[in-house]
Amino acid sequence: MPDHETRQFDLVVIGGGAAGFFGAITAAEAFPGLRVVILEKAPTVLGKVKISGGGRCNVTHACFDPRELVERYPRGGRSLIGPFHHWGPRDTLGWFESRGVSLKTEADGRMFPVTDDSQTIIDCLSQAAEEAGVKTWTRCEVVAAAPNPQNETWRIELADAPAIETRSLLLATGGIRSGIGARIAADAGHRIEPAAPSLFTFKISGDPRLTDLAGVSVGDAIVSVPGTKLRERGPVLITHWGLSGPGILKLSAWGARELQARDYRFEAVVNWTGLGSVETIADQLRDHREKNPRATVAGRPAFGIPSRLWQRLAAFAKIRDDQRWAQLTREEHLRLAETLGGSVFAVTGKSTHRDEFVTCGGVALKEVDFRTMESRLAPGLYFAGEVLDIDGVTGGFNFQAAWTTGRIAGEAIAGFAG
Repeated sequence: MPDHETRQFDLVVIGGGAAGFFGAITAAEAFPGLRVVILEKAPTVLGKVKISGGGRCNVTHACFDPRELVERYPRGGRSLIGPFHHWGPRDTLGWFESRGVSLKTEADGRMFPVTDDSQTIIDCLSQAAEEAGVKTWTRCEVVAAAPNPQNETWRIELADAPAIETRSLLLATGGIRSGIGARIAADAGHRIEPAAPSLFTFKISGDPRLTDLAGVSVGDAIVSVPGTKLRERGPVLITHWGLSGPGILKLSAWGARELQARDYRFEAVVNWTGLGSVETIADQLRDHREKNPRATVAGRPAFGIPSRLWQRLAAFAKIRDDQRWAQLTREEHLRLAETLGGSVFAVTGKSTHRDEFVTCGGVALKEVDFRTMESRLAPGLYFAGEVLDIDGVTGGFNFQAAWTTGRIAGEAIAGFAG
C-alpha cells in the first residue's frame, strides 16, 4: 500500500471477496468519481472465489423465484426475500454476461462460467473494479474502526500504515471467524450471533462398509439424524474420512447449531436408494429379483448403487457372495432392504469441505436495514455477505447472497454520496 495514497475516501470496503468487490464496483459505477478502496489482509483478493466449486466457481443457482430461493438458506432466508426481488440470480447472470462472461447451468441447477475456470470470474471483477476507479490494497490489515461524530466519518486504523477516513464503511469480511468484522460491528453496538460451521462433512472411522471406497458416490440418497428433524436428499460421496457430497453438506447446514451442540458426535442414517420407505425398497427389490433370478445378489446391484458399495452393503446384510437372487429367503430379502434404506453410521467429528467453508453466525439481522444494508445503530456502516448471520446450502446460494447484499449496499452508498 503506497504511502502517498489518499487517506480520505467516500467508501472503504473491508474484505476483498465477492461481496466486497460487488459492493465497491456497484457504488463506483453508480457514482463516477467516488473515492473507493478495498482493504484486504491477504496477499491476493477473491481467494474464496478462486477455489470455490473445485476451482470452477459456482457463481449462483438457476432458482429464479425469490420465494423458492429463500428456502435454500437455513439462516437469513426471510430477510432476503425483498433483496432477492431487487437483485436475484437472473440479475447476476445478466451482469456477468454483459461483461463478456457466459454462465452455464448444470443438471442440478448450479451455474458456472462456461470456461469452468474461476479465474474468469476473478478477471471480470478485477477489471470492472479497475475500470470503475476502485483502488485495491492487499496485505492491508485493519485493526479497528470507529465513527467520528465530529465530521460524520469513520476512522479506520491500519496495522502498518497511517489511519484513513471514509464517509461510508462496508464490512464484507466473510465469516466472523476472521474476527475484525465482528469486532467492528460489536464495537458499534451490534449483537453478534456466535459462529458455527455450516457446511462440513461427517467423519466416520473404521466402518467396514466404507473402508477403501473413497471416491464412490450415490446420486440420490436420503440422510437423516435420529432424534432430530434433520433430513436431506442429494448425492452422497464416500471419502477417506467418512461421508460428504451435497446431501451431507445440506444436512450439515440445516443442522449447524444442533450438531455443534452434540460436539459432532451423533448417528447418521443413510438411505442409499432415495426411496421413501423400507416397504417400497423391498417391493422394488422383488421386481429386481424376478428379473435377475440366476444372477448373484452381489454381482447384480439395484437402484444404481455402485457395485463396490453394493457388495459391502449386501455383505453387511449377511448375504453370501455366491447367493443368487432366486435363493434369497424372505428374511434375507427384508434384511437387505433395511440395510439399503437405513444404514446407520456413527459420526465422530466433522471435516471442513475443501470447497465450502461457510459459517453461520454474524451480525444480528434485525439490526440491519435490508433495503440499504445499512446498520440501524451506526449511520454510515454497511454490511454484505457472510459477516451477516446468513448462510445458504451448497450450490451457489452463498455467492448469490454476497452478490445481492453487495449490490444493495453499493447502490445505497452511491445514493448517499449523491
